[in-house]
Amino acid sequence: MRSLWNGAISFGLVSIPVKLMNATENHGISFRQIHLTDGGRIRYRRVCEIDDEEVASAETGKAYEDVDGSMIPITDEDLASLPLHTAKTIEIVAFVPAEVIDPLQMEAAYYLCANGVPATKPYTLLREALNRSGKVALAKFALRGRERLGMLRVMGDVIAMHGLLWPDEIRSPEGVAPDGNVTVRDAELDLADALMNTLGDVDLDTLHDDFREAVEELVAAKAAGEAVPQPERPDEGGQVIDLLAALEKSVSAAKKERGGGGADGGAESERVADVHPIKGAGSRGSGGRSSSSPRSAASRTTPTGKRVPRSGTAAKKAEPKGGGVKKSPSTPAKATPAKSTAGKSTAAKSTAGKSTAAKTGAKKAGAKKATARKSAAGGRGPG
Repeated sequence: MRSLWNGAISFGLVSIPVKLMNATENHGISFRQIHLTDGGRIRYRRVCEIDDEEVASAETGKAYEDVDGSMIPITDEDLASLPLHTAKTIEIVAFVPAEVIDPLQMEAAYYLCANGVPATKPYTLLREALNRSGKVALAKFALRGRERLGMLRVMGDVIAMHGLLWPDEIRSPEGVAPDGNVTVRDAELDLADALMNTLGDVDLDTLHDDFREAVEELVAAKAAGEAVPQPERPDEGGQVIDLLAALEKSVSAAKKERGGGGADGGAESERVADVHPIKGAGSRGSGGRSSSSPRSAASRTTPTGKRVPRSGTAAKKAEPKGGGVKKSPSTPAKATPAKSTAGKSTAAKSTAGKSTAAKTGAKKAGAKKATARKSAAGGRGPG
C-alpha cells in the first residue's frame, strides 16, 4: 500500500515513526460524461473568468473568498509558517472508552504502520497498552492542509486510526424526529423483537454490492453486443396500513428464508387458533331442540303415519303449574311416574277383582250348604 503521510505518533515523551495508509477503498463504478451525438468524452478545463483562457495546473493557487466575494491569496509558504504542531505529528491528547465516540463523527479509516525497525518496540508498546486498557486514543493530526481529529484503536496486530469530525461539525437533530405522540403496543414490540431474533447475526463477509454487480453485467452485455439482462424487480413497498400484520409477515418470511419454519409458521400461527363447536352443546340451555333428536321426545309416529302422544306428555300436563323446577321445553317429560301410576291402578283393579270373586264364591258355598240343610230336614218326617 502507498503511504499518504509520514510522521510520528507522540505518546507522552515517546515518539513512534509511522506511515499513514488508506484502510479502505471505493469499489463503486464511476461514469464519464460524453457527447450523445458522437460519443466524445467531455472534459473539464480550468478557465480564468477574467481573460477566458485555460490555465495550467502550475499556474493555479489557493485563495480565501471573503464575504464580499473578494479573493485573498494564500500561499503554501503562508500555511507552512503557521504554528501547527500536528503538521508531522499525530499527537495523542487523551485515552477514553470507545463508547464516548459518536459514530456520526467517524470519517475515513487509516492504517498506521511502524516506519522502520526502531519504531517496532514503541509501536508494540502502544498497541498492547491500548489492548489491555480497552480504551481508544484521541489524537490531533494534520492532513491535506487542515488539522483533524482522530481516534486510534487496535485492530488485530495493527493500530488503526479513524478520522473524526470536530464536535461542532455535527448538526443538531432538531426537527428531525417525527411529530406527535405515537403509542407503540406491546404486541408490536414483541413482534419486532421476534423479527430481530429471527434475522439474528450476519457474516459481514457475505454482504456485497448488488447494484455494482448489476452494473458490471450491464456493461459486459453491452460491450459484447448481447441483450441487456432484465432482472426481476422487487415489489415497491407502499404505505404500511397494518403495522402488526406487516411485522407478522416479516417474521414469517424471515423464518422461511432462514429455514426456521414455513411461511405459515411463526408468530402468526401462534396467535391464530381454529375454533370448533362442541357437538350437542346447543341442546342444553338454548331453548331449542337437540341436534341429535330431530323429532320431539313427547310424541311418536305410528306405522300409519299418525302421531300419538306418549304417556309422558299426559303426565307432564297433569303436573301442577306452580312450584318445582322449571324444565326446558326441549326436555321430554319422564314417563316413569305415569307408568308406575298406571301399574298401581292395574294392580288395584286386579285386587278388587280377586276380592269380588272371593265374595261370589263364598255366597255360592253358603247357598249350597243352606240347600243341603233343608233337604236333610225334609227327609226326616215324624214317625
